[in-house]
Amino acid sequence: METILVTGGAGFIGSNFVKFMLKKHPDLKIINVDKLTYAGTLENLNDVEDNKKHKFIKADIRNREKMEEIFSSNDITSIINFAAESHVDRSIEEPEIFLTTNVIGTQVLLDLAKKYWKINPNNKYCTDYRPGVKFIQISTDEVYGALGKTGLFVETMPLKPNSPYAASKASADLVVRAYNKTYGMPVNITRCSNNYGPHQFPEKLIPLMIKNCLEEKDLPVYGDGMQVRDWLYVEDHCSAIDAVLNRGEVGEIYNIGGNNEKPNIEIVKLIIGHLKKSEELIKYVKDRPGHDRRYAIDNHKITTRLGWEPKYTFEEGIEKTIEWYLQNKEWLGRE
Repeated sequence: METILVTGGAGFIGSNFVKFMLKKHPDLKIINVDKLTYAGTLENLNDVEDNKKHKFIKADIRNREKMEEIFSSNDITSIINFAAESHVDRSIEEPEIFLTTNVIGTQVLLDLAKKYWKINPNNKYCTDYRPGVKFIQISTDEVYGALGKTGLFVETMPLKPNSPYAASKASADLVVRAYNKTYGMPVNITRCSNNYGPHQFPEKLIPLMIKNCLEEKDLPVYGDGMQVRDWLYVEDHCSAIDAVLNRGEVGEIYNIGGNNEKPNIEIVKLIIGHLKKSEELIKYVKDRPGHDRRYAIDNHKITTRLGWEPKYTFEEGIEKTIEWYLQNKEWLGRE
Protein backbone atom coordinates (compact mmCIF):
# COMPACT_ATOMS: atom_id res chain seq x y z
CA MET A 1 0.00 0.00 0.00
CA GLU A 2 1.30 3.46 -0.89
CA THR A 3 1.89 5.60 2.21
CA ILE A 4 2.22 9.36 1.86
CA LEU A 5 3.64 11.60 4.56
CA VAL A 6 1.80 14.93 4.42
CA THR A 7 3.41 17.64 6.53
CA GLY A 8 1.34 20.66 7.53
CA GLY A 9 -1.73 18.54 6.90
CA ALA A 10 -3.93 20.32 9.45
CA GLY A 11 -3.49 23.70 7.77
CA PHE A 12 -5.60 25.26 5.04
CA ILE A 13 -4.13 23.72 1.89
CA GLY A 14 -2.74 20.60 3.57
CA SER A 15 -6.06 19.55 5.10
CA ASN A 16 -7.87 20.12 1.82
CA PHE A 17 -5.24 17.95 0.12
CA VAL A 18 -5.57 15.15 2.67
CA LYS A 19 -9.34 14.99 2.18
CA PHE A 20 -9.03 15.25 -1.60
CA MET A 21 -6.55 12.37 -1.78
CA LEU A 22 -8.43 10.06 0.58
CA LYS A 23 -11.57 10.57 -1.48
CA LYS A 24 -9.88 10.11 -4.86
CA HIS A 25 -7.51 7.30 -3.85
CA PRO A 26 -9.31 5.14 -1.24
CA ASP A 27 -6.44 2.63 -1.08
CA LEU A 28 -3.94 5.31 -0.13
CA LYS A 29 -2.62 5.62 3.43
CA ILE A 30 -1.76 9.08 4.75
CA ILE A 31 0.48 9.91 7.71
CA ASN A 32 -0.43 13.49 8.57
CA VAL A 33 2.10 15.52 10.59
CA ASP A 34 1.35 19.02 11.87
CA LYS A 35 2.68 21.16 14.70
CA LEU A 36 -0.82 22.66 15.21
CA THR A 37 0.21 26.31 15.29
CA TYR A 38 -2.43 29.05 15.17
CA ALA A 39 -3.07 28.28 11.47
CA GLY A 40 -3.46 24.52 11.86
CA THR A 41 -6.31 22.82 13.68
CA LEU A 42 -7.77 19.34 13.95
CA GLU A 43 -11.16 20.88 13.15
CA ASN A 44 -9.97 20.94 9.54
CA LEU A 45 -9.80 17.13 9.65
CA ASN A 46 -13.19 16.36 11.21
CA ASP A 47 -14.33 14.75 7.95
CA VAL A 48 -11.57 12.12 8.11
CA GLU A 49 -11.08 11.59 11.86
CA ASP A 50 -12.67 8.12 11.63
CA ASN A 51 -10.91 7.15 8.40
CA LYS A 52 -8.55 4.26 9.18
CA LYS A 53 -6.35 5.19 6.20
CA HIS A 54 -5.53 8.53 7.88
CA LYS A 55 -3.20 8.81 10.87
CA PHE A 56 -2.51 12.17 12.52
CA ILE A 57 0.67 12.84 14.50
CA LYS A 58 1.37 16.12 16.25
CA ALA A 59 5.00 16.98 15.54
CA ASP A 60 7.34 19.76 14.44
CA ILE A 61 9.27 18.95 11.26
CA ARG A 62 12.33 20.61 12.84
CA ASN A 63 12.36 17.89 15.52
CA ARG A 64 14.73 15.38 13.92
CA GLU A 65 14.27 12.75 16.66
CA LYS A 66 10.47 12.77 16.35
CA MET A 67 10.55 12.75 12.57
CA GLU A 68 13.04 9.87 12.62
CA GLU A 69 10.59 7.93 14.80
CA ILE A 70 7.84 8.53 12.24
CA PHE A 71 10.03 7.37 9.34
CA SER A 72 11.26 4.28 11.16
CA SER A 73 7.76 3.10 12.10
CA ASN A 74 6.02 3.79 8.76
CA ASP A 75 6.90 2.65 5.26
CA ILE A 76 6.66 6.10 3.69
CA THR A 77 6.72 6.14 -0.11
CA SER A 78 6.17 9.86 -0.80
CA ILE A 79 6.43 13.15 1.07
CA ILE A 80 4.29 16.22 0.34
CA ASN A 81 5.81 19.08 2.31
CA PHE A 82 3.18 21.74 3.00
CA ALA A 83 4.57 22.54 6.47
CA ALA A 84 5.56 26.21 6.50
CA GLU A 85 5.05 29.54 8.13
CA SER A 86 3.30 31.42 5.36
CA HIS A 87 1.98 34.85 6.31
CA VAL A 88 4.09 37.69 4.88
CA ASP A 89 3.11 40.22 7.56
CA ARG A 90 4.18 37.83 10.32
CA SER A 91 7.47 37.15 8.53
CA ILE A 92 8.26 40.86 8.64
CA GLU A 93 7.79 40.85 12.41
CA GLU A 94 9.35 37.44 13.19
CA PRO A 95 11.61 36.28 10.37
CA GLU A 96 13.54 33.72 12.46
CA ILE A 97 10.70 31.21 12.81
CA PHE A 98 10.12 31.38 9.04
CA LEU A 99 13.76 30.57 8.33
CA THR A 100 14.00 27.71 10.82
CA THR A 101 10.68 26.07 9.93
CA ASN A 102 10.74 26.61 6.19
CA VAL A 103 14.42 25.89 5.58
CA ILE A 104 15.77 23.72 8.42
CA GLY A 105 12.51 21.78 8.67
CA THR A 106 12.66 20.98 4.96
CA GLN A 107 16.29 19.88 5.29
CA VAL A 108 15.40 17.50 8.14
CA LEU A 109 12.76 15.85 5.95
CA LEU A 110 15.17 15.55 3.02
CA ASP A 111 17.85 13.98 5.22
CA LEU A 112 15.46 11.36 6.53
CA ALA A 113 14.05 10.62 3.07
CA LYS A 114 17.59 10.10 1.82
CA LYS A 115 18.37 7.77 4.72
CA TYR A 116 15.26 5.62 4.32
CA TRP A 117 14.88 5.69 0.54
CA LYS A 118 18.45 5.43 -0.72
CA ILE A 119 19.46 1.91 -1.82
CA ASN A 120 22.85 2.28 -0.15
CA PRO A 121 22.58 5.19 2.33
CA ASN A 122 26.17 4.76 3.55
CA ASN A 123 27.67 5.24 0.09
CA LYS A 124 27.88 8.96 -0.74
CA TYR A 125 28.30 8.12 -4.43
CA CYS A 126 25.10 6.10 -4.58
CA THR A 127 22.24 7.92 -6.31
CA ASP A 128 19.86 4.95 -6.56
CA TYR A 129 16.56 5.08 -4.66
CA ARG A 130 13.69 2.73 -4.00
CA PRO A 131 11.28 2.57 -6.96
CA GLY A 132 8.34 4.97 -6.82
CA VAL A 133 9.50 7.27 -3.99
CA LYS A 134 9.21 11.04 -4.36
CA PHE A 135 9.62 14.25 -2.34
CA ILE A 136 7.36 17.14 -3.36
CA GLN A 137 8.15 20.60 -2.05
CA ILE A 138 5.11 22.89 -1.99
CA SER A 139 6.38 26.38 -2.77
CA THR A 140 4.95 29.70 -3.90
CA ASP A 141 5.07 32.13 -6.82
CA GLU A 142 6.39 34.73 -4.36
CA VAL A 143 9.90 33.28 -4.76
CA TYR A 144 10.07 34.94 -8.19
CA GLY A 145 9.62 38.44 -6.78
CA ALA A 146 7.36 40.93 -8.56
CA LEU A 147 6.30 41.38 -12.19
CA GLY A 148 5.71 44.58 -14.09
CA LYS A 149 2.43 45.35 -15.81
CA THR A 150 3.01 42.55 -18.30
CA GLY A 151 4.62 39.12 -18.36
CA LEU A 152 4.14 35.86 -16.46
CA PHE A 153 6.21 33.78 -14.06
CA VAL A 154 7.83 30.79 -15.77
CA GLU A 155 9.76 28.00 -14.08
CA THR A 156 13.13 29.07 -15.51
CA MET A 157 13.06 32.58 -14.04
CA PRO A 158 15.67 33.52 -11.42
CA LEU A 159 14.46 33.69 -7.83
CA LYS A 160 14.16 37.24 -6.49
CA PRO A 161 12.22 37.04 -3.19
CA ASN A 162 11.26 40.36 -1.58
CA SER A 163 9.99 39.33 1.87
CA PRO A 164 11.45 37.14 4.62
CA TYR A 165 8.68 34.63 3.93
CA ALA A 166 9.46 34.48 0.20
CA ALA A 167 13.20 34.29 0.93
CA SER A 168 12.66 31.32 3.27
CA LYS A 169 10.64 29.48 0.63
CA ALA A 170 13.18 30.25 -2.10
CA SER A 171 15.93 28.96 0.19
CA ALA A 172 14.03 25.73 0.80
CA ASP A 173 13.51 25.30 -2.95
CA LEU A 174 17.25 25.57 -3.50
CA VAL A 175 17.98 23.01 -0.79
CA VAL A 176 15.50 20.60 -2.43
CA ARG A 177 17.14 21.18 -5.81
CA ALA A 178 20.58 20.55 -4.29
CA TYR A 179 19.48 17.20 -2.84
CA ASN A 180 18.33 16.19 -6.33
CA LYS A 181 21.56 17.27 -8.01
CA THR A 182 23.98 16.03 -5.32
CA TYR A 183 22.27 12.92 -3.95
CA GLY A 184 19.93 12.00 -6.80
CA MET A 185 16.87 12.50 -4.58
CA PRO A 186 13.67 12.11 -6.66
CA VAL A 187 11.98 15.47 -6.14
CA ASN A 188 9.52 17.93 -7.61
CA ILE A 189 8.91 21.54 -6.66
CA THR A 190 5.52 23.16 -7.20
CA ARG A 191 4.97 26.92 -7.10
CA CYS A 192 1.38 28.00 -6.77
CA SER A 193 -0.45 31.30 -6.98
CA ASN A 194 -2.75 32.69 -4.24
CA ASN A 195 -5.00 29.95 -2.89
CA TYR A 196 -8.50 30.54 -1.57
CA GLY A 197 -11.35 28.36 -0.37
CA PRO A 198 -12.78 26.66 2.76
CA HIS A 199 -10.80 26.48 6.02
CA GLN A 200 -8.41 29.37 5.28
CA PHE A 201 -7.25 31.18 8.42
CA PRO A 202 -8.93 34.62 8.63
CA GLU A 203 -5.68 36.60 8.47
CA LYS A 204 -5.70 36.12 4.68
CA LEU A 205 -7.43 38.58 2.35
CA ILE A 206 -10.59 36.73 1.33
CA PRO A 207 -11.69 35.27 4.71
CA LEU A 208 -10.68 38.52 6.47
CA MET A 209 -12.85 40.60 4.15
CA ILE A 210 -15.78 38.20 4.58
CA LYS A 211 -15.37 38.30 8.37
CA ASN A 212 -15.16 42.08 8.57
CA CYS A 213 -18.08 42.54 6.19
CA LEU A 214 -20.28 40.32 8.32
CA GLU A 215 -19.22 42.24 11.43
CA GLU A 216 -19.60 45.65 9.72
CA LYS A 217 -15.95 46.43 10.47
CA ASP A 218 -13.43 48.38 8.39
CA LEU A 219 -12.00 46.50 5.42
CA PRO A 220 -8.25 47.31 5.48
CA VAL A 221 -6.78 47.57 1.99
CA TYR A 222 -3.02 48.07 1.55
CA GLY A 223 -1.97 51.11 -0.50
CA ASP A 224 -4.28 51.70 -3.45
CA GLY A 225 -5.46 48.08 -3.54
CA MET A 226 -4.14 47.55 -7.05
CA GLN A 227 -1.76 44.73 -6.16
CA VAL A 228 -2.55 42.00 -8.69
CA ARG A 229 -2.61 38.29 -7.83
CA ASP A 230 -3.51 35.12 -9.73
CA TRP A 231 -6.19 33.31 -7.69
CA LEU A 232 -6.34 29.51 -7.46
CA TYR A 233 -9.20 27.59 -5.85
CA VAL A 234 -7.72 25.20 -3.31
CA GLU A 235 -9.31 22.06 -4.78
CA ASP A 236 -7.66 22.86 -8.11
CA HIS A 237 -4.32 23.13 -6.32
CA CYS A 238 -4.89 19.72 -4.72
CA SER A 239 -5.61 18.07 -8.06
CA ALA A 240 -2.48 19.65 -9.54
CA ILE A 241 -0.29 18.22 -6.76
CA ASP A 242 -1.88 14.82 -7.35
CA ALA A 243 -0.90 15.12 -11.03
CA VAL A 244 2.70 16.04 -10.11
CA LEU A 245 2.92 13.17 -7.62
CA ASN A 246 1.78 10.59 -10.15
CA ARG A 247 3.01 11.99 -13.48
CA GLY A 248 5.62 14.65 -12.70
CA GLU A 249 9.08 14.13 -14.17
CA VAL A 250 11.70 13.81 -11.43
CA GLY A 251 13.68 16.99 -10.86
CA GLU A 252 11.15 19.25 -12.56
CA ILE A 253 9.49 22.42 -11.23
CA TYR A 254 5.83 23.05 -12.01
CA ASN A 255 4.01 26.36 -11.72
CA ILE A 256 0.36 26.01 -10.68
CA GLY A 257 -1.94 28.92 -11.46
CA GLY A 258 -5.65 29.52 -11.76
CA ASN A 259 -5.65 31.88 -14.77
CA ASN A 260 -7.45 34.45 -12.62
CA GLU A 261 -5.49 37.70 -12.38
CA LYS A 262 -7.33 40.24 -10.26
CA PRO A 263 -6.34 43.31 -8.20
CA ASN A 264 -7.03 43.07 -4.48
CA ILE A 265 -9.53 45.92 -4.50
CA GLU A 266 -11.64 44.08 -7.09
CA ILE A 267 -11.76 41.04 -4.80
CA VAL A 268 -12.80 43.23 -1.87
CA LYS A 269 -15.58 44.92 -3.84
CA LEU A 270 -16.81 41.58 -5.18
CA ILE A 271 -17.17 40.25 -1.61
CA ILE A 272 -18.91 43.47 -0.54
CA GLY A 273 -21.38 43.10 -3.41
CA HIS A 274 -22.04 39.44 -2.70
CA LEU A 275 -22.74 40.17 0.98
CA LYS A 276 -24.73 43.32 0.12
CA LYS A 277 -22.60 45.64 2.25
CA SER A 278 -21.43 49.21 1.65
CA GLU A 279 -18.13 50.12 -0.02
CA GLU A 280 -17.82 52.77 2.69
CA LEU A 281 -16.38 49.97 4.84
CA ILE A 282 -13.20 50.05 2.72
CA LYS A 283 -10.30 51.71 4.55
CA TYR A 284 -7.05 52.25 2.68
CA VAL A 285 -4.06 51.75 4.97
CA LYS A 286 -0.30 52.25 4.60
CA ASP A 287 1.23 49.63 2.34
CA ARG A 288 3.41 46.99 3.97
CA PRO A 289 7.18 46.98 3.38
CA GLY A 290 8.36 45.05 0.31
CA HIS A 291 4.82 44.52 -0.99
CA ASP A 292 5.08 43.00 -4.49
CA ARG A 293 2.88 44.75 -7.03
CA ARG A 294 1.92 41.92 -9.35
CA TYR A 295 2.14 38.13 -9.58
CA ALA A 296 0.94 36.08 -12.53
CA ILE A 297 1.58 32.41 -13.26
CA ASP A 298 2.28 30.77 -16.60
CA ASN A 299 0.96 27.23 -16.04
CA HIS A 300 1.66 26.07 -19.62
CA LYS A 301 4.17 23.42 -18.47
CA ILE A 302 1.83 21.54 -16.12
CA THR A 303 -1.14 21.80 -18.47
CA THR A 304 0.72 20.53 -21.54
CA ARG A 305 3.03 17.95 -19.95
CA LEU A 306 0.80 16.56 -17.21
CA GLY A 307 -2.65 17.23 -18.63
CA TRP A 308 -3.82 19.25 -15.63
CA GLU A 309 -5.97 22.35 -15.81
CA PRO A 310 -8.00 24.32 -13.25
CA LYS A 311 -11.59 23.19 -12.96
CA TYR A 312 -13.07 26.27 -11.30
CA THR A 313 -13.48 29.77 -12.67
CA PHE A 314 -12.93 32.50 -10.11
CA GLU A 315 -16.64 33.30 -10.09
CA GLU A 316 -17.49 29.68 -9.24
CA GLY A 317 -14.74 29.37 -6.66
CA ILE A 318 -15.46 32.59 -4.80
CA GLU A 319 -19.17 31.79 -4.63
CA LYS A 320 -18.40 28.38 -3.10
CA THR A 321 -15.94 30.01 -0.70
CA ILE A 322 -18.28 32.74 0.53
CA GLU A 323 -21.09 30.21 0.96
CA TRP A 324 -18.82 27.96 3.05
CA TYR A 325 -17.89 30.82 5.39
CA LEU A 326 -21.53 31.85 5.72
CA GLN A 327 -22.34 28.30 6.81
CA ASN A 328 -19.32 28.15 9.14
CA LYS A 329 -19.29 31.58 10.76
CA GLU A 330 -17.64 30.24 13.92
CA TRP A 331 -14.51 29.63 11.83
CA LEU A 332 -14.18 33.36 11.25
CA GLY A 333 -13.90 33.92 14.99
CA ARG A 334 -10.56 32.12 15.21
CA GLU A 335 -7.51 34.17 16.17
